[in-house]
Amino acid sequence: MPMPAEFHEIAKRVNNWGRWGSDDEIGALNLVTDSVVRDAVATVRTGRRIPLALPLEQNGVQTGLIPGRVNPLHTMVQINQQIFGPGTVATSDDVVTFGLQAATHWDALTHVSHSGRIYNGRPADTITAHAGAEFSGIDKPRHILSRGVLLDAARAHGLDRLPGGHAVTPEDLDAAEDLAGVTVRAGDIVLVRTGQIQLCLGGDKHGYGFPSPGLSIRTPEWFHARDVAAVANDTLTFEIFPPEIENLWLPVHALDLVEMGMLQGQNWNLEELSTACAEEGRYAFLLSAMPEPFVGATGTPVAPVAVL
Repeated sequence: MPMPAEFHEIAKRVNNWGRWGSDDEIGALNLVTDSVVRDAVATVRTGRRIPLALPLEQNGVQTGLIPGRVNPLHTMVQINQQIFGPGTVATSDDVVTFGLQAATHWDALTHVSHSGRIYNGRPADTITAHAGAEFSGIDKPRHILSRGVLLDAARAHGLDRLPGGHAVTPEDLDAAEDLAGVTVRAGDIVLVRTGQIQLCLGGDKHGYGFPSPGLSIRTPEWFHARDVAAVANDTLTFEIFPPEIENLWLPVHALDLVEMGMLQGQNWNLEELSTACAEEGRYAFLLSAMPEPFVGATGTPVAPVAVL
């Protein structure tokens, strides 16, 4: 199904191609300037640290719905082996095979394409089987550290978890911003909580994936207007699933990653952070979410930490 006119109209309004130059490969992360980082560090008051990643384990969130996206397969290749001879120090080593988007992760700007193009207008066929992404691989943003803002859409609705068919709209983001008492500004990384990950944590992995609340096709314009650097949430698919427009699959991915050049993350555990922000009455914090520099990769596991 071709992208409908509504999609192309939004794409024109949020398009950032050429904004940071024709050679740019990191998109909206250019908005995280030195002054933005200094302001982010200034949000730290208590030093309370909250991890936001799911465990990397074989019994992970993947159910086989997405081909090849396997949960971590952990294998020991050395166990207490005295590799330098008898009586020497013994070592243990391990290897892991898993999908880079299998658990808590960032999508690189090359994770999706549409109409034969990736971010900044480059051809989608610059992604190859041998080398991966020639441009805008996840190794290109060398650091992701900024002010994080939790927009607790579930709590703003007075709910612990949004229902599966709920499309998070700009109006929902406005309400969560009001609840937070904070204004999202240029260079922020926004975390949108739906509460959906509670199903995963409770063992219902199929229910976690489908049906799922998620971001509406209308939200990219909200993030673009505020010059947000990146967005992550607590769902498997990031956007509402099944889609709000019948047979239009992953339009928010295409708008965020391809048109806007804005990283997005999925499977972030925002439950403890939601409780902490409510307890302390503040929803802005220092967020460290460093990508693993897999050269040419279209995504990366991440172990983000919010520091209050």
